Amino acid sequence: MKQLFIVLFAIVTIATSAQKNFQGKATYMSKATIDMSSWGDRFNKMSEAQKKQMAVRMKSFLEKTFILTFDKTSSIYKEDEKLATPTAGRGRGWRGMSGGGIKYKNIKDLVALESIEFFGKKFLISDDMKRPEWELGSETKKIGEYICYKATLVRDVDPTDWTNMRRRGRNNDDKKKDKAKKDTSNVVKISDEIEMPKQITVTAWYTPQIPVSNGPAEYWGLPGLILELNSGRTTVLCTEIVMNPENKVNIEAPTKGTEVTRDEYNKIITKKMEEMREMFRNRRGRRRGRN
Repeated sequence: MKQLFIVLFAIVTIATSAQKNFQGKATYMSKATIDMSSWGDRFNKMSEAQKKQMAVRMKSFLEKTFILTFDKTSSIYKEDEKLATPTAGRGRGWRGMSGGGIKYKNIKDLVALESIEFFGKKFLISDDMKRPEWELGSETKKIGEYICYKATLVRDVDPTDWTNMRRRGRNNDDKKKDKAKKDTSNVVKISDEIEMPKQITVTAWYTPQIPVSNGPAEYWGLPGLILELNSGRTTVLCTEIVMNPENKVNIEAPTKGTEVTRDEYNKIITKKMEEMREMFRNRRGRRRGRN
């Protein structure tokens, strides 16, 4: 009896230790597109060579690699430092789900923090971590060696995510124009030329084969790790998974930066965007005056 107790105690101890030391590492490729027509005449007047040059410059902002380090209850999501461009730390606040900095989630304690630098100032952003209202589907597909299930979620658009911005009334079809004018319930006017939707549908593909309720960026809440995500004009795809890597990473909440809520941070970004837009208008006005 004593020997049986010792064996059972050893099994429980080993299982507890294995769960405590469990860690995974997932690599994600993030790719976003933007509606260049929202640039209006400035883009249309560019030559084909200038447009190609612009596309090359934008690529470093629109295509990135991220690493999600996770255990059973917490995770850290950040850009792959090996592949980050020298200017990757600037202007990241414009990127929304694909932004830089460090995103920390603890699904047990419902803590979500993001450490980010914007225009030389560091912020520590706290988010309300409410369980996402995913709609689970029966559709499946295989990503690598994992069977994944489809789930969808309707969410509010991040007002600082400029990839979702589009030119107002850009369609030349008069009937569609009239319909678009009537249906403004899901549109936010940014300026006389630019708008963005209020809400978008997010599609996720998760695998129960990795039973952690986690995923890239701020996404979580499914019965398995999210391997693919489509949100607005951004697609995030997992390209590699390493379970229990040799080199473990300390998954700790970031602490540096001015503490703000997500709403407070968005107001700061919006104000800065308005200032820059006004500065650009003034410069363009002075140039026209000289001509």
